[in-house]
Amino acid sequence: MHRLTIALLTLMLATAVTLSSAPPAGSSQPAELEPQATSAADECVAILVNRSNPVENLSFAELRKVFLGEQNHWSDGRRITVVMLESGKPERQAVLTSIYRMEDKDFNSYFLRHVFTGEIHAAPTTVANPSEVLKFVSNVQGAIGYLRTTAADESVKVVRVDSLLPCDKDYGIRMHPKSAK
Repeated sequence: MHRLTIALLTLMLATAVTLSSAPPAGSSQPAELEPQATSAADECVAILVNRSNPVENLSFAELRKVFLGEQNHWSDGRRITVVMLESGKPERQAVLTSIYRMEDKDFNSYFLRHVFTGEIHAAPTTVANPSEVLKFVSNVQGAIGYLRTTAADESVKVVRVDSLLPCDKDYGIRMHPKSAK
């Protein structure tokens, strides 16, 4: 009976992770072939929190711990809830590359394993588009997410990373990271 319960839980978690990373329904072309914006501001990815969150700046190491689920609560005691765009979005790829240092399949395996073993509380919530990220972050007090800088609005707060704002010279989370020279 115990093995059956574990097998069912594993199957349910694997299904949830797979569904959260499925391509957009009704998409006429693969997401990676969708047109990309070209302005410099559109290439920057902003880290967003709920406006009531006291956090103004996170070190990159703190940001990584938050996104990996290694830090569960903000300094005010609120539970952290990470929200991610669905697979195939260029902003998600930038976050996977820059913050997680993983590919999508590794991300899914990481959360499946760590949630199943109880090492972390929950995998990130996945939403379909930027307006859903804004809605989620503005409505969930402990939420943290990301969007292109041009998509952020006054309903959320943009957090500095290592004291830098998105698009500052050495800001490290971009849609097309600068190649090392």
